[in-house]
Amino acid sequence: MGPDQTVEIMRRMLIEAMMLSAPLLVTACAVSLVVSLLQTLTSVQEQTLTAVPRLVVVFVVTVVALPWMVHRLVSFTVHLLTGFHKYLG
Repeated sequence: MGPDQTVEIMRRMLIEAMMLSAPLLVTACAVSLVVSLLQTLTSVQEQTLTAVPRLVVVFVVTVVALPWMVHRLVSFTVHLLTGFHKYLG
C-alpha cells in the first residue's frame, strides 16, 4: 500500500466522519443560536438554560438519526473491506 492509497483511505474516512457528525453539530449550533437570541431578548443569563436544551435536542436527533448513521457506517465499512484487495496489490 502506497502513500497515495493511504491518503485516499484517510480522506474517505474523514468525509464519513464529517457526514456522520454533521446533523448533530448543525442541530447543536442552531439550538445554541436560538437560546442565545432568547437570552439576549429576555435578559435572562442563566447558564443551565444554554446547556439543557442543547443536550436534549442533540439526544433526540441522535436517537432519530442513529439508524441512518449505523447504516452509513456499516455500508462504508463493507465497501472499505471488500475493496481492500486493490490497496494491497
